[in-house]
Amino acid sequence: MIDLFPPFDPGRRGIRRRHQLRIRRLPMRLILPNLVTLFALCSGLTAVRMALENRYDLAILAVVFAAVLDGLDGRVARMLKSTSRFGAELDSLTDFVNFGVAPGVLLYCWTLRDLHSIGWIVVLVFSIAAALRLARFNVALDDVGRPAWQANFFTGVPSPAGAICALLPINLGLLGVIEPGRETAIVVAFYTVAMGLLMVSQLPTFSGKKLGKRVRRDLVLPLFVCVVLVGALFVSYPFEMFTLGSVIYLAFLPAGAIWWRRLAAADEASHKPASPEEQPAAPPPAA
Repeated sequence: MIDLFPPFDPGRRGIRRRHQLRIRRLPMRLILPNLVTLFALCSGLTAVRMALENRYDLAILAVVFAAVLDGLDGRVARMLKSTSRFGAELDSLTDFVNFGVAPGVLLYCWTLRDLHSIGWIVVLVFSIAAALRLARFNVALDDVGRPAWQANFFTGVPSPAGAICALLPINLGLLGVIEPGRETAIVVAFYTVAMGLLMVSQLPTFSGKKLGKRVRRDLVLPLFVCVVLVGALFVSYPFEMFTLGSVIYLAFLPAGAIWWRRLAAADEASHKPASPEEQPAAPPPAA
């Protein structure tokens, strides 16, 4: 009779192989950044649920919380020296759900569904733009030949900022500035497509990666006061602060492009070969 379930590792050779395949114990520092990323994914999926239940205030808070965790997981990984290819792939998939799918669902449930198929096409455009932006970002990580000053910039609006800015109409609706409806849906549709185009554009935007690594001693106490003040404002007036932050970010997008051009011109001038008039004269031949 044929044994349908033969024993695994029946002999000494199998025992040795079993010891070789034994799962190694991983230190907690390698797992912690991935846990932060998974918490961010849970927050983004919760935002989708809140949108389906028409609880848009909690949905926006969930997306913003996912953006905060997205900014932390990479820093935690670098701080603990636990960066990995698995963590990078997980982070990209999480960002697509949190900042590509969730904002689109929120906008569709809030007002874009009044446009029926057109509104859903707008959601698809925004989500695809977020996916393309993340794919381009992952490819750019392999480019090691870029100048050091370019690390201060992203190409296009980053997906977390694009998602939060895309939710600006819902913030305005929660503040009573606008009302959802067909006329509002038409404006929101154009605005959502514009945010998607900004994410996949070549517009240089300030990244802030190197911001806050060093703080002057005389600015420590004022920095504490400003952080507490901003935190208190966000707790007391969250949607007013989200609206103000989105408007300020969009208004300062041209400043990033101008700064990029200045740095690029300075870098090009530093690597430009000197003209014959500027080159030093050759020393006279030795006697």
